[in-house]
Amino acid sequence: MSAASAPAGAETVAGVVARTLAELGAGHCFGVVGSGNFAVTNALVANGVPFTAARHEGGAATMADAYARMSGKVGLVSVHQGCGLTNATTGIGEAAKSRTPLIVLAAETAGAAVHSNFAMDQAALARSVGAVAERVHSAASAVADTVRAFRTALEGRRTVVLNLPLDVQVQELQSTAHDAGHAPSSVASPLRVAPPAPVRPAEESVRAIAELLATAERPVFVAGRGGRGARKEILALAEHAGALVATSAVAKGLFAGEPFSLGISGGFSSPTTAELISGADVIVAFGCALNMWTMRHGNLIGADTAVVQVDLDHAALGAHRPVTLRVVGDSGATAAAVLEALSGAAPRTAYRTEEVRERIAAGSRWQDVVTEDLSGPGADGLERIDPREVTRRLDALLPAERIVAVDSGNFMGYPSQYLDVPDEFGFCFTQAFQSIGLGLATAIGAALAQPGRLPVLGSGDGGFLMGLSELETAVRLKLPLVCVVYNDAAYGAEVHHFAADDADVDVSTVTFPETDIAAIARGIGCEAATVRTLDDLDAVGRWLASGPNGLPVRPLVLDAKVASDGGAWWLQEAFKGH
Repeated sequence: MSAASAPAGAETVAGVVARTLAELGAGHCFGVVGSGNFAVTNALVANGVPFTAARHEGGAATMADAYARMSGKVGLVSVHQGCGLTNATTGIGEAAKSRTPLIVLAAETAGAAVHSNFAMDQAALARSVGAVAERVHSAASAVADTVRAFRTALEGRRTVVLNLPLDVQVQELQSTAHDAGHAPSSVASPLRVAPPAPVRPAEESVRAIAELLATAERPVFVAGRGGRGARKEILALAEHAGALVATSAVAKGLFAGEPFSLGISGGFSSPTTAELISGADVIVAFGCALNMWTMRHGNLIGADTAVVQVDLDHAALGAHRPVTLRVVGDSGATAAAVLEALSGAAPRTAYRTEEVRERIAAGSRWQDVVTEDLSGPGADGLERIDPREVTRRLDALLPAERIVAVDSGNFMGYPSQYLDVPDEFGFCFTQAFQSIGLGLATAIGAALAQPGRLPVLGSGDGGFLMGLSELETAVRLKLPLVCVVYNDAAYGAEVHHFAADDADVDVSTVTFPETDIAAIARGIGCEAATVRTLDDLDAVGRWLASGPNGLPVRPLVLDAKVASDGGAWWLQEAFKGH
């Protein structure tokens, strides 16, 4: 029998899994409900966990990933057995590669149902994309199995696929055993799994960093996802050591408002930022992978530059490039410990000169970099707008209190470079798997994690159409979502990459007829506008005025017919790694 057909009033495994997760403090759940996950999803809702129905399991997984990144809570995904899990796999892979604390509640065929058309090796599938595979084994172990999965997600920063066999889901519990030691649960003593305590670095590591910074003339700190939440400590050390600060793309906004912040390090760096980082004599990476994107294949690291990498994961240290000093530790705890070690010495100016401050103010933001306006008639005679100009104008038009989500593709530098965000919880960048089509779901999950902010999506036409089904979800949720579609009627990255050295190469497989994305959006229930000139962005002001407090109750889709930039140079650079 199905999990939904257990005797009325009986507490089944499906119910206790949901109740345990709710009691542990799991956040929002996203999913597509079928017979196999009907009972556990309804039990989550009954226990107070919010649920959002997506239109595709892949969208649900990405929404949960974005929600977890932007809320600091463990996200949940609920999927049917077999095909429900396979549909969600790309989103699960993105979350796993990004070390997002996430639990996928995956129904699973009964062990004896070897001929079921839904039967498959779900645990192997989960492991193949980097997730941790767990299973609820029986009624007697249901609570312990669920707590173990939650602890792995929270403490280990892992994405966990918790398989729920159908025959186990309907088993009835004989007691209310509710923790790993089977102590009874009560309202007065809820289950708890505390976030891990900050890991302090070894004293010799602290001394080694302090010695490097004590003599550095041009130190630069680069913070990644592991540096989020450590702004205060990192900035205090940077001020004492005379260091400039920057972030990887995923941590954009961490140092917003700081006069010695360079913005994003890597492919999205402005020329000024790239020059100042490449001039560093010491680079300290806080929770940052130092991968090809962040360091431009190592081109931002000088031949004699000392590189320090601080991370909680020992395996991450030196994984992408050789480093001078590997430090296992929490970013905030490490920065604070190094500052304490340097407290006996006077603060240093080092890289924080007035000249450098003025250079940063004048040229670290792409908004301040002069570029040629490429707007004008396209090959069809119709106007095309420079993607940089449209994004510059949107940065000025949209409220500053925003959360920006970015899909993958040739366009992705424009929202990343030109749209400012208030802090590190204002930018959601699901790019670890480099899959196009995740942007719209990312924006929805991020919006639900930060409901007081205006959600903004930057997407290409290919990725937007790939994830289009979730536009109905945004309409149904009445999200004040701005979707900026950089529409070049192509998979632009491939066009520019393969045609770069041969103008006669056949790119017909990656180019498409013009699509009226604005008309499609209106059909789904959005406001929409086709943007060919800056005057067409007047629609944004009208849309903002249509809602209370500048937050309308339905999405706005901007179908921006963009001019070709000849291929984003940063993406051409990235292709070197393939």
